[in-house]
Amino acid sequence: MYASLSKKTQLILCGMAAFLFGAQGAVAGPALLTEPATGLVLYAEDADLPWRPASLTKLMTAYLTFEAIRDGRLSPEDMLTSTALSRSQPPSKFGLPLGAQIKVDLAIKALIVKSANDVAIMLAEKIGGSSEAFVDQMNRTAKRLGMTNTKFVNPNGLPQFNPDGTETPEQAVTTARDMALLSNMILKEFPQYTPIFSMTEVRVGNRLLTSHNGILKSYDGADGMKTGFVCAAGYNVVASATRNGRQLVAVVLGERSSGARTIRAAALFEHGFEIYPWKAVLAPTLATWPVETPEGAQPADMRGIVCSGRKPAVSAKQKSKRPASQPGHGASTAKPKAAHAPGDKKKPAPKAAHPAAASPAAARTNG
Repeated sequence: MYASLSKKTQLILCGMAAFLFGAQGAVAGPALLTEPATGLVLYAEDADLPWRPASLTKLMTAYLTFEAIRDGRLSPEDMLTSTALSRSQPPSKFGLPLGAQIKVDLAIKALIVKSANDVAIMLAEKIGGSSEAFVDQMNRTAKRLGMTNTKFVNPNGLPQFNPDGTETPEQAVTTARDMALLSNMILKEFPQYTPIFSMTEVRVGNRLLTSHNGILKSYDGADGMKTGFVCAAGYNVVASATRNGRQLVAVVLGERSSGARTIRAAALFEHGFEIYPWKAVLAPTLATWPVETPEGAQPADMRGIVCSGRKPAVSAKQKSKRPASQPGHGASTAKPKAAHAPGDKKKPAPKAAHPAAASPAAARTNG
């Protein structure tokens, strides 16, 4: 595992993975590397391209939960009650019986570590009064934070379905930049919750809730944050890592396996930690870097790439019962652009935030 290897060996392995996966004609989704303390953008690839967040949505649910506790509207000791709506959510879930209760403190851990879809609904109903009202809060907060290309449609990131089992046009959408903005705000405003984001498991009685975030166990210095996956989105992750007192956040969207997103995030971290301080100063910040959304861009549909030949992550029978609350962006069948194997001089390198932030090929690893 990465944690037991030297930096040089880690980079070699990441480079090998990039070559092997790239040689198979795989695809790469958006990626971004930022430094929360300064807002500096150290690497960016398609950072303003719309994408489905999947369970990265729960970062906003967590942010609003932290705000409610800070403002005295919610206590970690308050009880949440399982409702018909929360019970109707498909896995990943905590699985409480109807009417059963858990404390907010445990709910936060289940939300972040287990990525419990039912708990996200329970928190939303407690804080917002209803799931729909909470989604309104999510979108207002996204706008306030500068997340200009994000729209949430529910508290957990599950796809929205029609009664006939087809997806509605109203699906959640975000960008790598917007997820970086949200993650940076969580780390800045609520550092006391950092230990929860770094948990790989939570024991509840005889049950062990485990995290899907593979980088926590495989990269030296990794200390958070959240993964996300549905077939249409591919494998997403917002990850944080700290080395010599310096923390970085990597956003990786649309990888084709959980291992690929871990490798790509690790490669981004290696690139970021190797940048000399004077080069980092030359990089733009999230606040000053202009938004460049491609005209007419729609989220790619990764289903044919990551879920071909198997059951989708969420089937029509498992669909969320809550109707779409607001119009959003529909998904298209457009695929993300292909990545380039190391040494391929015939194709241009991916767009970086600044020449000083140019990344090694490993940062474009695909699975």
